[in-house]
Amino acid sequence: MLKNRDRYQVSLKALITNEHGEVLALNALQTGSFAGYFDLPGGRIDVGEFTVPFVDILRREIREELGDIAVEINQVPVAVGRHLIAAESEKSDGESIHVLYLFFEARYQGGSIQTSAEHSGFRWLDLHKHKLPDLFKSGLLEGVLMYVQHQAKV
Repeated sequence: MLKNRDRYQVSLKALITNEHGEVLALNALQTGSFAGYFDLPGGRIDVGEFTVPFVDILRREIREELGDIAVEINQVPVAVGRHLIAAESEKSDGESIHVLYLFFEARYQGGSIQTSAEHSGFRWLDLHKHKLPDLFKSGLLEGVLMYVQHQAKV
């Protein structure tokens, strides 16, 4: 019997830390599905990028969302999460979209952060000093919680 397999879009997210161990969080737009919460730099893999290394795709996304900053990205994902974009969303074509997040650690090396029109600003957050469900939701929360748990074991 053939199984009906689910289809996912893959989104690569960066957990960019500064010299204080704070994570760069982006203010989500008030009109999107993350309104009132933070987002992380990154985005979905584009058509034609199937053979492009994940780190190169993530660098492209970081450049598009933050400008020409220097970051050192760990090539191994440190967390995962899942997000549902509802069929009613303006980002959907009338069908629900299942997104799989892969989270990568990155270290901020310098440069002037300039957020794109996809976000309304940024903030450096100490993830250990906040209630994470107040800051993130859905698959972002799932991945950030996994990351924090992983960091506690290291």
